[in-house]
Amino acid sequence: MPSSLRVHVGALGLALLTGLASPVTAHAAPAAAPTVEEQRLDRAVPREILTRSGFDSVAPEFARALGAARSYAQARAVVVREGSALWRRAVDRAQGRGPAVGDLSAGDDRPLYWARLGMTREVRGWEPSFGLSAAQRTALLDELERTSRGQTDLAYPARTKGLKRVLVTGFDPFTLDRDIRIANPSGATALALDGTTVQTAEGPARIETAVFPVRWQDFTDGTVERTLRAQLPQVDLFTTVSQGRVGRFDVERTNGAWRGGFGDNDNIGRTETIPVSDPASQPQWTSTTLPYAAIVAAATGPFPVFDNTSVTEIPAGGTEPVERPDGPTPGSTAREGGGGDYLSNEIAYRATLLRDRLGLRGSLPGGHVHTPVLQFGAGGAVTDPEFVRNRERIVGQVREIVRTAVSAS
Repeated sequence: MPSSLRVHVGALGLALLTGLASPVTAHAAPAAAPTVEEQRLDRAVPREILTRSGFDSVAPEFARALGAARSYAQARAVVVREGSALWRRAVDRAQGRGPAVGDLSAGDDRPLYWARLGMTREVRGWEPSFGLSAAQRTALLDELERTSRGQTDLAYPARTKGLKRVLVTGFDPFTLDRDIRIANPSGATALALDGTTVQTAEGPARIETAVFPVRWQDFTDGTVERTLRAQLPQVDLFTTVSQGRVGRFDVERTNGAWRGGFGDNDNIGRTETIPVSDPASQPQWTSTTLPYAAIVAAATGPFPVFDNTSVTEIPAGGTEPVERPDGPTPGSTAREGGGGDYLSNEIAYRATLLRDRLGLRGSLPGGHVHTPVLQFGAGGAVTDPEFVRNRERIVGQVREIVRTAVSAS
């Protein structure tokens, strides 16, 4: 018998003798293997990012706290506390609060991403003496994902006259097998803007933010709808944000109900109609209600901003995809929205479909903004002055786009 199994059986026997065992203990599931995404943690660049930001202590400290738990309830409390603390630590670092640790620039979104993966890997491999069922492990991972992404931290102050409420979402880094150094300016934007207030022509606007994973399965499981359903009726404007094209911003006019199969952060691809609840009433297309004309016309920053109306469709009665620069034609089937056929298009589709199903289309401005690609300077370093400058310019321009959108709505 393997030693790990002997320890588990011995602990179970002792618990039974002392009356402490629960029905779940007898059905404890074995530890799960690290995901493809978590396995990248062992590479040199993630380790450097964590060390140079001071976030290299997050996973070890979390593992110690989790190891001290003596029940599932205690473990859940640890996960919620530490997941929330990671989000607040990343936001505080990005906004210049708290001690400056490490020489990585404060606004970098990558420490949050890699530290979270260190924590999820600890939960996935944890085998407590009291036993953990597969369902309990999944629930702990879910709590950790939501709390460490700011999804449970969306809280606005009480309404006062003139105060607007704005919701902005970002994404994790992606295409990490292409370049493990990659960051995501939308994630950096979420950290920089969370809990901030901007002054607009309509008065102050309070911004709350959250970050989403680049994984098809999470979207299939409803992470977008679960996070946004209670928020959309309470806000005055929302925009989902992701990294898009080189050198430009795009306000995506139309979103399509199609997944194009590109691999996610676990190297899994999906090619299918976007799965949603009540598929019988699912439209092929949804549209932005952001004030795109005002956003494009405003001087929001150094990058040009485009009203992107193009889509790819299969026309009614046709069989082959056709590019349409001016949007979809009646009765067509979606193959790409303005934002493509990946998860940036999907979060825009899901958020605007939810807006419409909640009956808010006529009253709630919302849609998707694609940022420029965040580029590095020459040399292959984890960070460099050009990289930092590009990120700061992008984040600053998203802030101005939000300000403009609120003023024009």
